[in-house]
Amino acid sequence: MPRFIYLASQSPRRSQLLTQLGIEHQLLLADAAEDAESLEVHIAGESPLDYVQRVTRLKLDAAIQRLQARGLPAAPVLCADTTVALGNTIYAKPLDAEDAVRMLSDLAGQTHVVYTAVAIGTAGQCEQACSASDVTFAAMRDAEIRAYVASGEPMGKAGAYAVQGLAAAYIARISGSYTGIMGLPLYETAQLLKRLA
Repeated sequence: MPRFIYLASQSPRRSQLLTQLGIEHQLLLADAAEDAESLEVHIAGESPLDYVQRVTRLKLDAAIQRLQARGLPAAPVLCADTTVALGNTIYAKPLDAEDAVRMLSDLAGQTHVVYTAVAIGTAGQCEQACSASDVTFAAMRDAEIRAYVASGEPMGKAGAYAVQGLAAAYIARISGSYTGIMGLPLYETAQLLKRLA
């Protein structure tokens, strides 16, 4: 495994999970001149799996260009993207509190899929993997949804919830990777890092 990598993600959870693996890393974030949000535009008819894999690869390509433009020491770069899907409907990060209420109302009492794609690469090599996990929410009353949204936790989270936070009280069942649902599947990530070694 590489001793050091760059993490091109603002997610504190991804950084914590890499630390859990014992991977030394440094953040490699986009600056104001980069339009990072445009990478996450959904193409009509694209499946959630295809979407999350495409976006992750685009993020990696942009991060490798950023690394080179800044003249930083060479090291592998890790990017990841998490997408919540109910059928073929993608639930991205909520735009505002009402959007979060809408998403959670849709997900309540249903089983949805959380896809987290990971891409690790250098200018000459790219390794990719994707984790898919089923998450079943219990039924939630409107008052419960609104109280959870009022906590602020859903903002900035795909599907408007954090599995490791207050939402755990409403998650009846998980099948798959818990760390993948958090935003970085550790088993898949470790396998990709071994391939780069």
